[in-house]
Amino acid sequence: MIRRTSLLLLLCGLLLAACTALDEANPYEGVLGRLTVRLRYPGEHASWCREGVEVTATDRQSGNRYTARTDAQGEASFRMPNGLYALAVSDRADSQTLFNGAVEQLRLTAGGEAVAELELRYVRPGGIVIREIYTGGCPATPATGSYVYDKYVILHNNDSETRYLDGLCLGMVDPYNSKGASGNYWTSLAPDGGILFRDYASVPDAVWQFPGSGRDFPLAPGADAVVALNGAVDHTATYPLSVNLNGEGYFVCYNETYYPDTRSHPVPGDRIDPARHLRLLKKTGLAKVYVISNNSPAVILYRAPEGFDLEGYLADDGQSLIMRGSLSYTRIPWEWLIDGVEVFDATGTTNAKRLRSDIDAGAVTFVGLPLGRTLHRRLDEQASEAAGYAIYQDTNNSSDDFYERATQSLRDEP
Repeated sequence: MIRRTSLLLLLCGLLLAACTALDEANPYEGVLGRLTVRLRYPGEHASWCREGVEVTATDRQSGNRYTARTDAQGEASFRMPNGLYALAVSDRADSQTLFNGAVEQLRLTAGGEAVAELELRYVRPGGIVIREIYTGGCPATPATGSYVYDKYVILHNNDSETRYLDGLCLGMVDPYNSKGASGNYWTSLAPDGGILFRDYASVPDAVWQFPGSGRDFPLAPGADAVVALNGAVDHTATYPLSVNLNGEGYFVCYNETYYPDTRSHPVPGDRIDPARHLRLLKKTGLAKVYVISNNSPAVILYRAPEGFDLEGYLADDGQSLIMRGSLSYTRIPWEWLIDGVEVFDATGTTNAKRLRSDIDAGAVTFVGLPLGRTLHRRLDEQASEAAGYAIYQDTNNSSDDFYERATQSLRDEP
């Protein structure tokens, strides 16, 4: 009996040793690479370097996301398959302090090691934000095909103080679409994989500005402003799956001189106050329709500094215009931007960033074209409950802040 027990113990010991040996021989050794990401805070904010900040690495081919948290020295470590990765950080240090940073391309080789220095930018959250983007169109039911001339955006006051729309500008950033073999003409890639932006955003086609002399169009805390980018009419009269943009208090991008196409820019409906037509401060190009990407726009809100002669600046082509071949664009300094949302086309892997990381450290992908779906900002339920009005998540990283909504929010409203 003792011999049998001893033999059994010996066999168990050998089995355990074999299992341990298998555990120690990592089957992925030589396949996984090691990545160390070091966060670098702006000099005056260096004291924010700390443990627990989340860093995200996204495989640019597969879309797989990996996360790691920093140690006390501000370093995060990853073990990941070889590939080309995009890195992003959105560090919400406190209610008034946000740091964003991104590296667009970093190559990790099988069994190799890489170190990335991720420079962070300081961002102050709050104020007027983009709440919803609807550009993808809907089915043309009862007709066949799709309908895309019902585009709109909704702005929201995320602050505890009344803000004013007067003088605020709305636009898109070139390239119109995120996906393209040529990438983004306005950026270049740094040796460390970071993106080098010019000192301005390139705005194509139109500079739209909210009217008013300063306090004509207040936006109370938690209030919204609907802006029809195409027709401010009731589109549901012909296309039941569309939206009614003939709403009291709505704004519209409308200029019959430069955009005479009546299908995409019909005369605004009877509930649209002419005083709420956005002003067209500058028109570049020959398009007769205000062009907005259906599947991947980069939408921005911006405002010139107080006291700055914006109209004088725009009238001086030597200052405000930048040429790309025969095409012209308006230079808008990044420092003017209040909010921006980067939208990526979900059908490919060649998407290129157009917005700096302090504006949007990530991107929200759009799939539902043209199904009546929208891109909508996530509600911050805890902050909303404390404030008593709707407050939306605002980390300046649309990968986290936005989601694809099944239907247009305006269809839920009376």
